[in-house]
Amino acid sequence: MIPFQKSIVIFLLMLGFSSWAGAEETTPKQVVMSTIESIIAVLESREDKTTVNAMDREGIRQVVAGKFDYREMSRRSVGKPWKKMNEAKKAEFTELFRQVLEFSYGNQLAAYNGQKVVLKDAEFKKDKARVKGAVVDSNKSIPMEYRLHQTHSGWQVYDIKIEGVSLVTTFRKDFKSIVKKQGIDGLMDILGKKVAKLKAKG
Repeated sequence: MIPFQKSIVIFLLMLGFSSWAGAEETTPKQVVMSTIESIIAVLESREDKTTVNAMDREGIRQVVAGKFDYREMSRRSVGKPWKKMNEAKKAEFTELFRQVLEFSYGNQLAAYNGQKVVLKDAEFKKDKARVKGAVVDSNKSIPMEYRLHQTHSGWQVYDIKIEGVSLVTTFRKDFKSIVKKQGIDGLMDILGKKVAKLKAKG
Protein backbone atom coordinates (compact mmCIF):
# COMPACT_ATOMS: atom_id res chain seq x y z
CA MET A 1 0.00 0.00 0.00
CA ILE A 2 1.00 3.65 -0.26
CA PRO A 3 3.35 4.83 2.53
CA PHE A 4 1.67 6.67 5.41
CA GLN A 5 3.82 9.78 5.01
CA LYS A 6 2.34 10.36 1.55
CA SER A 7 -1.31 9.90 2.53
CA ILE A 8 -1.92 13.56 3.37
CA VAL A 9 -0.35 14.53 0.05
CA ILE A 10 -2.45 12.02 -1.86
CA PHE A 11 -5.70 13.18 -0.36
CA LEU A 12 -4.86 16.81 -1.05
CA LEU A 13 -4.22 15.81 -4.64
CA MET A 14 -7.54 14.01 -4.77
CA LEU A 15 -9.35 17.09 -3.61
CA GLY A 16 -8.08 20.27 -5.38
CA PHE A 17 -6.85 24.05 -5.02
CA SER A 18 -7.85 27.23 -6.92
CA SER A 19 -6.81 30.88 -7.07
CA TRP A 20 -10.26 31.82 -8.33
CA ALA A 21 -13.18 30.47 -6.34
CA GLY A 22 -16.41 30.15 -8.27
CA ALA A 23 -14.71 29.98 -11.67
CA GLU A 24 -16.55 27.93 -14.28
CA GLU A 25 -15.11 24.43 -14.26
CA THR A 26 -14.73 23.77 -17.98
CA THR A 27 -11.14 22.52 -18.20
CA PRO A 28 -9.30 19.72 -16.39
CA LYS A 29 -7.07 22.21 -14.60
CA GLN A 30 -10.05 24.23 -13.43
CA VAL A 31 -11.81 21.12 -12.13
CA VAL A 32 -8.74 20.07 -10.14
CA MET A 33 -7.89 23.51 -8.81
CA SER A 34 -11.38 24.61 -7.78
CA THR A 35 -12.03 21.34 -5.96
CA ILE A 36 -8.84 21.59 -3.91
CA GLU A 37 -9.58 25.14 -2.86
CA SER A 38 -13.01 24.13 -1.61
CA ILE A 39 -11.52 21.27 0.43
CA ILE A 40 -8.90 23.49 1.99
CA ALA A 41 -11.65 25.97 2.88
CA VAL A 42 -13.35 23.16 4.82
CA LEU A 43 -10.11 22.30 6.61
CA GLU A 44 -9.30 25.89 7.49
CA SER A 45 -12.80 26.49 8.89
CA ARG A 46 -12.48 23.67 11.44
CA GLU A 47 -12.86 24.72 15.06
CA ASP A 48 -10.52 21.92 16.11
CA LYS A 49 -7.54 21.92 13.75
CA THR A 50 -6.22 18.66 15.22
CA THR A 51 -8.98 16.42 13.88
CA VAL A 52 -11.41 15.82 11.01
CA ASN A 53 -14.88 15.11 12.38
CA ALA A 54 -18.01 13.70 10.72
CA MET A 55 -19.22 17.17 9.70
CA ASP A 56 -15.87 17.98 8.10
CA ARG A 57 -15.91 14.70 6.18
CA GLU A 58 -19.44 15.39 4.93
CA GLY A 59 -18.34 18.82 3.70
CA ILE A 60 -15.41 17.24 1.88
CA ARG A 61 -17.65 14.50 0.46
CA GLN A 62 -20.01 17.09 -1.03
CA VAL A 63 -17.14 18.98 -2.65
CA VAL A 64 -15.61 15.85 -4.19
CA ALA A 65 -18.91 14.49 -5.52
CA GLY A 66 -18.87 14.47 -9.32
CA LYS A 67 -15.19 15.41 -9.56
CA PHE A 68 -13.76 11.97 -8.84
CA ASP A 69 -14.77 8.97 -10.97
CA TYR A 70 -14.80 6.24 -8.32
CA ARG A 71 -16.35 3.69 -10.69
CA GLU A 72 -13.55 4.13 -13.24
CA MET A 73 -10.95 3.98 -10.47
CA SER A 74 -12.59 0.78 -9.20
CA ARG A 75 -12.61 -0.76 -12.68
CA ARG A 76 -8.96 -0.01 -13.26
CA SER A 77 -7.98 -1.17 -9.76
CA VAL A 78 -9.75 -4.52 -10.11
CA GLY A 79 -8.52 -5.14 -13.68
CA LYS A 80 -9.82 -8.04 -15.80
CA PRO A 81 -12.08 -9.58 -13.10
CA TRP A 82 -14.25 -6.42 -13.35
CA LYS A 83 -15.72 -7.71 -16.64
CA LYS A 84 -17.16 -10.77 -14.89
CA MET A 85 -18.93 -8.76 -12.19
CA ASN A 86 -22.62 -7.91 -12.60
CA GLU A 87 -23.87 -4.33 -12.25
CA ALA A 88 -25.00 -4.77 -8.65
CA LYS A 89 -21.59 -6.12 -7.66
CA LYS A 90 -19.81 -3.29 -9.50
CA ALA A 91 -21.93 -0.68 -7.73
CA GLU A 92 -21.31 -2.31 -4.35
CA PHE A 93 -17.56 -2.53 -4.97
CA THR A 94 -17.40 1.09 -6.14
CA GLU A 95 -19.06 2.29 -2.93
CA LEU A 96 -16.67 0.22 -0.82
CA PHE A 97 -13.70 1.56 -2.77
CA ARG A 98 -14.93 5.14 -2.29
CA GLN A 99 -15.19 4.61 1.45
CA VAL A 100 -11.74 3.03 1.64
CA LEU A 101 -10.26 6.12 -0.02
CA GLU A 102 -12.33 8.50 2.07
CA PHE A 103 -11.46 7.01 5.43
CA SER A 104 -7.91 5.80 4.68
CA TYR A 105 -6.71 9.15 3.42
CA GLY A 106 -9.42 11.49 4.67
CA ASN A 107 -8.61 10.77 8.29
CA GLN A 108 -5.05 11.98 7.62
CA LEU A 109 -6.32 15.44 6.65
CA ALA A 110 -6.16 16.34 10.32
CA ALA A 111 -2.43 16.79 9.65
CA TYR A 112 -3.05 19.53 7.06
CA ASN A 113 -0.91 22.57 7.89
CA GLY A 114 -0.91 24.82 4.86
CA GLN A 115 0.48 22.66 2.05
CA LYS A 116 -0.04 24.25 -1.37
CA VAL A 117 -0.65 22.71 -4.76
CA VAL A 118 0.86 24.24 -7.91
CA LEU A 119 -0.51 23.06 -11.25
CA LYS A 120 0.58 23.37 -14.88
CA ASP A 121 -1.77 23.62 -17.86
CA ALA A 122 -3.42 20.39 -18.95
CA GLU A 123 -2.04 18.15 -21.69
CA PHE A 124 -4.70 16.48 -23.86
CA LYS A 125 -4.97 13.20 -25.76
CA LYS A 126 -8.42 12.58 -27.28
CA ASP A 127 -10.92 12.35 -24.40
CA LYS A 128 -8.24 12.20 -21.71
CA ALA A 129 -6.04 14.80 -20.05
CA ARG A 130 -3.25 15.01 -17.53
CA VAL A 131 -2.48 17.90 -15.24
CA LYS A 132 1.02 17.95 -13.78
CA GLY A 133 2.15 19.93 -10.78
CA ALA A 134 3.56 19.64 -7.29
CA VAL A 135 2.62 19.75 -3.63
CA VAL A 136 4.78 22.34 -1.91
CA ASP A 137 5.42 22.00 1.81
CA SER A 138 8.11 24.18 3.40
CA ASN A 139 11.24 23.48 1.35
CA LYS A 140 9.91 20.27 -0.22
CA SER A 141 8.23 19.90 -3.58
CA ILE A 142 6.59 16.57 -4.40
CA PRO A 143 5.79 16.05 -8.11
CA MET A 144 2.34 14.75 -8.98
CA GLU A 145 0.06 14.22 -11.93
CA TYR A 146 -3.72 14.05 -12.22
CA ARG A 147 -5.28 11.82 -14.89
CA LEU A 148 -8.76 12.85 -16.05
CA HIS A 149 -11.21 11.75 -18.69
CA GLN A 150 -14.21 13.40 -20.31
CA THR A 151 -17.56 12.07 -19.11
CA HIS A 152 -21.19 13.02 -19.72
CA SER A 153 -20.97 15.22 -16.61
CA GLY A 154 -17.61 16.82 -17.43
CA TRP A 155 -13.96 16.14 -16.65
CA GLN A 156 -13.40 13.67 -13.81
CA VAL A 157 -10.24 12.37 -12.11
CA TYR A 158 -9.62 8.63 -12.53
CA ASP A 159 -6.02 8.33 -11.33
CA ILE A 160 -3.26 10.24 -9.55
CA LYS A 161 0.48 9.75 -9.77
CA ILE A 162 2.76 10.77 -6.91
CA GLU A 163 6.45 10.86 -7.77
CA GLY A 164 5.64 8.69 -10.78
CA VAL A 165 3.67 6.09 -8.80
CA SER A 166 0.05 5.52 -9.85
CA LEU A 167 -2.58 5.27 -7.11
CA VAL A 168 -4.68 2.92 -9.27
CA THR A 169 -1.71 0.70 -10.17
CA THR A 170 -0.78 0.41 -6.50
CA PHE A 171 -4.28 -0.75 -5.61
CA ARG A 172 -4.37 -3.15 -8.57
CA LYS A 173 -1.18 -4.84 -7.39
CA ASP A 174 -2.58 -5.17 -3.87
CA PHE A 175 -5.96 -6.45 -5.10
CA LYS A 176 -4.58 -8.94 -7.63
CA SER A 177 -3.14 -11.37 -5.08
CA ILE A 178 -6.26 -11.18 -2.91
CA VAL A 179 -8.62 -11.84 -5.84
CA LYS A 180 -6.45 -14.75 -6.99
CA LYS A 181 -6.75 -16.44 -3.59
CA GLN A 182 -10.18 -15.33 -2.38
CA GLY A 183 -12.04 -13.99 -5.39
CA ILE A 184 -13.90 -10.67 -5.67
CA ASP A 185 -16.17 -11.56 -2.74
CA GLY A 186 -13.11 -12.14 -0.58
CA LEU A 187 -11.65 -8.79 -1.60
CA MET A 188 -14.94 -7.03 -0.87
CA ASP A 189 -15.12 -8.69 2.54
CA ILE A 190 -11.61 -7.45 3.34
CA LEU A 191 -12.44 -3.91 2.17
CA GLY A 192 -15.67 -3.92 4.16
CA LYS A 193 -13.86 -4.89 7.34
CA LYS A 194 -11.20 -2.25 6.66
CA VAL A 195 -13.86 0.45 6.27
CA ALA A 196 -15.61 -0.65 9.49
CA LYS A 197 -12.31 -0.51 11.38
CA LEU A 198 -11.48 2.94 9.99
CA LYS A 199 -14.95 4.27 10.84
CA ALA A 200 -14.58 2.99 14.39
CA LYS A 201 -11.42 5.04 14.75
CA GLY A 202 -13.39 8.12 13.80
